[in-house]
Formats: sequence, structure tokens, C-alpha cells
Amino acid sequence: MAQDIVPIELGLPQGDLVTLWAPRWREEGEEWEAFLGHEENLYAFPDPAHLAAFVRSGAANDLDDHPAWHVVPALSAVDLSPDEDHQYDLVGVPELVAEPPDTWTLNELSEIVEMARSLAEVCELDTVTEVLEAAEGFDLLGEGTIAFNGREGQRRWTRLCQVVAERWDEVLDAIDGVVAVPEVDPTAVATAESELGEALESDDSPTGLTDTAEVERIDDEEEDEQEAGFWREIGIDPIRIITGGAEYYSLRCYLDDEPVFLGSDGSVDVCTSPRALARFLAEDKADNTDLARVVTWQRVRNRATSGELDIEVEPDNTYLLDGLDNDLAEGPTEVDPTQLDLAEELLVDAATWAGDESVEAALHPSERLGWMISFVLRPDPNRLPPTPPFDDEVAKWRELVENFEARLRVH
Repeated sequence: MAQDIVPIELGLPQGDLVTLWAPRWREEGEEWEAFLGHEENLYAFPDPAHLAAFVRSGAANDLDDHPAWHVVPALSAVDLSPDEDHQYDLVGVPELVAEPPDTWTLNELSEIVEMARSLAEVCELDTVTEVLEAAEGFDLLGEGTIAFNGREGQRRWTRLCQVVAERWDEVLDAIDGVVAVPEVDPTAVATAESELGEALESDDSPTGLTDTAEVERIDDEEEDEQEAGFWREIGIDPIRIITGGAEYYSLRCYLDDEPVFLGSDGSVDVCTSPRALARFLAEDKADNTDLARVVTWQRVRNRATSGELDIEVEPDNTYLLDGLDNDLAEGPTEVDPTQLDLAEELLVDAATWAGDESVEAALHPSERLGWMISFVLRPDPNRLPPTPPFDDEVAKWRELVENFEARLRVH
């Protein structure tokens, strides 16, 4: 889930501003996270049109080295518009904590706080980190209402609200202080605004929502979104793996940036369908997996045992390993970078979790396979391309995939 560059909106004292965020991604064995900016500044803009004008200008920024940056300047202003899931109203936090700590309030607050943490880490905002460490409730928001139930939970919530009342302005001032709004070419802004206008006109056209099938489709999408919201809230991801001509389903999360899979002793527990996975999670033996130590695990078990757990896999948690060996054999230009990026993530995560360093070693740029993958995922016009034949690279890739498949414990 860490390969994207995401448009986000930040609600700050100086207004609602849009920028770009690169969630954590792995490169050459290290974890990175970044925002659009340069040196001490976080770049933000009054609207997507100004953001689009900037990214098309070719100006230097901290995301230049991100493996997906080469795609961004070609995006439309519509693509650079933050969706509802990536709007963080930091200035509205005091109003938010005035509400009862129900599931919706805690989920929204958790997302805002996690974004504040990311900004603090990337922009080195010690004040923000200090404020968020002043109440343990900030660390427990991801657990949902269970962390704020009872006398102890009420105490946590009261303390969190007190910190917000007394010190949230420090958080806003610190973030506001690093924001810069670069000047952009007015002509480029006008071009981007026209793109937004055309999209708006298209959205205003009749949609025919009285059609029964269309209404049912919308209802189904809303239900899927609610279920996806459950998984996001608890911080565990259902994953889908396609390899060896078969489909497998499992779970994975990250604790302190380290991957943790549903499984134990280096073996990943997988099922051949979402329904089979839900049944497995209802069994007592699921409590013997490494994932059972995650604080929100019991919420998964409760839903599974009551028959209310739905497994919804988001697109960026689908890993297609089949066919990549043949594409690699044809050369770098024949490889889908997104598919390869996700496949590399899965292989590295599974090996890291199992304590196996051989995958990292094989994918190091000093190795033939690592060099080829690096060339595909992190293109550089000054870098010499890998030269055929690619027999050694393909053989090594197949070995890594076979070793991964041997980790799968099918139920």
C-alpha cells in the first residue's frame, strides 16, 4: 500500500490547502515517507489547479526521487484533487473532540492524528510530537471505542480532550509554520482550471439514478466501503495473492513499520476464498498466529465468530505474481512497474517477517535481478539498461517466488 503518491487536503489556520503525500515505501531495504516540498518547506496550494501547475513546471522538490514521481506531471488536475478519504481537517480537531467518542469520531480523529504524526516526522516538528505524546489516548485511537470504554477509557478521553484544548494551537502553528505556497505560471493554472471545469460539467449531466440496477449498485458500493472502513480502522489489511495459477486470501498489518502476517513460524496462513478465510478466523487456532498479538485482533475474532466478518480486498493489496517471470524474460520495457512493485513488496514483507534475509540480498541493486528491478521501478536516464539475455534474472526471480509459495499454509 505504500507505492502511491496521494493528493491530500490539509485544513490549517491559513485555509484548506492541497499537497502531495507519499506514504511509506520501501527502497533498497529502507523505509521512506515524504511530502511535496523542498528543504525546510512543505509546499501546499489553494486548489488542485495550482498544484497541477506546479508539478508540471519541473521545479525541484523532495518527491523527485520517488519511484512513481515520473507519472505525476502527466496527471490531470482532476487526478490531483484529494478525495474524501484524504482530507484532514486539523483546524477542526477541537470541535471534533467535543463530540462523544463514538466509532465515527474516533476514526476521523485517528486519521487526522496519524497525518499529524507523519508531518511531524518528515518535517521534524518536535512540538507536534511532544503534544501527541502528552496523552496516551492519541496512541489508542486506532483501537476504536474499546480503548475509551469504562472508567479508565473515560479518563483517557478526558485527558486527550484536555491536551487538545490546551495545546492543539501549538500543533497548528508548527505545521502552519513550515507551509510555503510557491508561485506558479498563471497560464498553467488556467489550463488546469479548464480541466476541472470540464469534469464538473460532465458530473452535472443526467445520471439516470432511478434505474433499479444502478441504485442496487450504489448500495453495494456503500456496503463495500463500510466494510473497507472496518479494516482501515483496525489497521489490518486483507490481502489477495495470485500465484501458481491459484488465488489465496490472508491478512497482514504493520507494527512499528514491520510486517506481520496471519501465520506463525514463517508460514503464512492462507485460504482459497474470502469466505473460507472468514471461517478460518472464527476457529480457535487462529489465535495461535502472530497476528493475534495486534491490539485490534479481538475485533476481528468477534466479527468472525458471529458470522459478520466480510473480507474485502482493496486493489493495492492484490498481489499478482503469475506472469512476471515471462515479462522479465522479455526485458524491462515489457514489465508492468505497478505489478512488479507490489510483487516485490510482498516477497520482501514475507521474508522480513520470517527473518529471512535472502530476499533482500537477491534484490539488492548490486545483484543482476536487483539491478533489473531497480531499473524498472526507479528509472534514471543516466543509468545503463540491463542487457539481454535475462536468464539469470528470471531464474532468480522464479526461485524467490517458489520459496514464497513454500511459505503458504493453505487451509
